[in-house]
Amino acid sequence: MYEIYSFTIRKMAYTASFAFFEAIWDAGIRYVFVNLGSDHPSIIEATVKGQKENKGQFPTIITCPNEMVALSMADGYARLTNQPQCVIVHVDVGTQGLGAAVHNASCGRAPVLIFAGLSPYTVEGEMRGSRTEYIHWIQNVPDQKQIVAQYCRYTGEIKSGRNVKQMVNRALQFATSDPQGPVYLYGAREALEEDMEPYYLDQNVWQRVAPMPLPREAVKQICELLVKAKEPLLITGYSGRNPAAVPELVKLADTVSGLRVLDTGGSDMCFPANHPAWLGLRYGVEDGIRTADFILVVDCDVPWIPTQCKPKADAKIIHIDIDPLKRQMPVFYIPAIARYRADSKTSFHQLQNYLVSDPELSESLLSDVFEERWRGLETSHTARLQTISHQGALPSDPGAALNASTLTSQIRTALPPDTIWVVEAVTLTSFVADQIQATLPSSWLNCGGGGLGWSGGGALGIKLASDTLNGGSGKGRFVCQIVGDGTFLFSVPGSVYWISRRYSLPVLTVVLNNKGWNAPRNSLLLVHPDGEGSKVSNEQLNIEFDPSPDYAGIAKAAAGGKLWAGRVSNVGELLDLLPQAVQIVKQGVGAVLEVKLEGKEGGFGGGKSLLVG
Repeated sequence: MYEIYSFTIRKMAYTASFAFFEAIWDAGIRYVFVNLGSDHPSIIEATVKGQKENKGQFPTIITCPNEMVALSMADGYARLTNQPQCVIVHVDVGTQGLGAAVHNASCGRAPVLIFAGLSPYTVEGEMRGSRTEYIHWIQNVPDQKQIVAQYCRYTGEIKSGRNVKQMVNRALQFATSDPQGPVYLYGAREALEEDMEPYYLDQNVWQRVAPMPLPREAVKQICELLVKAKEPLLITGYSGRNPAAVPELVKLADTVSGLRVLDTGGSDMCFPANHPAWLGLRYGVEDGIRTADFILVVDCDVPWIPTQCKPKADAKIIHIDIDPLKRQMPVFYIPAIARYRADSKTSFHQLQNYLVSDPELSESLLSDVFEERWRGLETSHTARLQTISHQGALPSDPGAALNASTLTSQIRTALPPDTIWVVEAVTLTSFVADQIQATLPSSWLNCGGGGLGWSGGGALGIKLASDTLNGGSGKGRFVCQIVGDGTFLFSVPGSVYWISRRYSLPVLTVVLNNKGWNAPRNSLLLVHPDGEGSKVSNEQLNIEFDPSPDYAGIAKAAAGGKLWAGRVSNVGELLDLLPQAVQIVKQGVGAVLEVKLEGKEGGFGGGKSLLVG
């Protein structure tokens, strides 16, 4: 194969771009989510060459018409698999197009490699790749990486093809080592066009940094406090990012009868709802925080909100985290008597082993006191589930309005038991989590950050990952996205549902329609409960969507009509249309069900801030 360049004929060579793709393939990356531009001629040439010459051993390219969706897809895939993914975007404007998705990947600890081109640095044809278009001057900025650097674990420029694979592997080491997160590589056309000799790296010497255990003295200290405490509490938020941490935490809760576990919703399901120690998912407000005498905070960014809820003054607190200093937060502190940088799964295992092997502690744990605490947990857990069941009870009147609890209860009943829930319900999240009652590791995933719009692309990436893990298209688990109406608009549905159809990624999307961003009202009332804003309507606060968009219609149009779309506003319509939506997704076609919410819970959806509690 030959191409014309500068009036000469040359054989298509092995370039830095081709070496880049080889590097990510060798590192285990199988999909690349792309939004291409004028900085990518060599990237495009390399994909054509790779798909022809390296069939079966070249990453699959997923075209994404929007960068936010591209990174959210990669984020979702990485969260389900814990394998790094790759996104390619266009110079500074494409990097800016990633928007809130970079924040989400950073806060949600998703290992993602972002690559962006740079405007060419030569002007008069000095090198292959020199400037050829008007836009190359316009997109030439002083320091492109600074657009995203504060969210990334690592940034680096590819200046030569001679070490492109080393640069890729170094970036991936940062992305996959704790705390995991996005990394950013960038390079100009001249560097990407560089011809070079093929070379290979030994992947065995590019592994991530191994997880860190607790020091021995810390294990002893924490175990003694767990046993001596009358009301111990464990608060977590991200430990479920490693699904293997979930059963280890269950073992610890089984061993220390009376220990309760609170999930603050950092990213993934951290503790199963069918365990007596389960306190549900709450954002920083829970009565148990106020009464506990010992609190073990593990992999958690916001264990409580001091202005709303905080531990009692004499409570002992210990913090275990892969990032206990929260280096990306200028203001963060909790009154912990000790802090340890350690892996949560490893820590849970260490603590449980010490408890059962130490004669004095293990004897105490078998006493009548702990047996009584276990019975107390079972009683309170049963009462909690009964309350949740009552909140989600279905009204007998078919014309009755719906709230989040009733709706989610019906969705949970209608969907397969192993459904993967992709939730971006913002202030309705606790209501949704109570009804879903997830028990399987990696079956509940939410954003982890505050950049609304994650769940659209996130759900597609999760569906793609599940299909891939289970043998191919359509063979993965059922995926259900539950999203607020304002958040749905943030997700760039025009791109999401085109991609869903183009790559056969059927997902059930349930849009919680409460006519706008009602959460900002809650934020307002927390600061100005009796202010002027408390006396006016949502329309006067500029947070109302009236008239309401046709959310399901937007999605259907983006899918070229090849999508099931439905709208419901009462119990009877839900019972009629929900089974249809579920069945169509099982048949391989995407579905969007818009649900009008009313009542007390209906006022807490789709907004831009998180309601406490």
